[in-house]
Amino acid sequence: MEIGLMARKRYSDEDVLRLLREIELSLASCSDVATACRTAGVSDATYYIWRKRFGGMGRSEMANLKALQKENDRLKKIVAELELDKLILKESLDYLKPKA
Repeated sequence: MEIGLMARKRYSDEDVLRLLREIELSLASCSDVATACRTAGVSDATYYIWRKRFGGMGRSEMANLKALQKENDRLKKIVAELELDKLILKESLDYLKPKA
């Protein structure tokens, strides 16, 4: 590994919410963003990205978001299967039509 390159950490959504709360508490005690982020172990750019994505979200909203994402994935799969069925039926119909 080259010097200066750090391994990239992956945080769960719950960890992100916890770190955001921790940074917000540091900011409330008159700390600046860079210092609060450094204390939490993330860059200020990461903080702004997380805040944009999860800002103001609590655990219950996170659970609702995950449930909605799961339902959305299920519905997308159903639509894809129906599109495939439609394509198969259309090709079958074209094959069965008498050629004039």
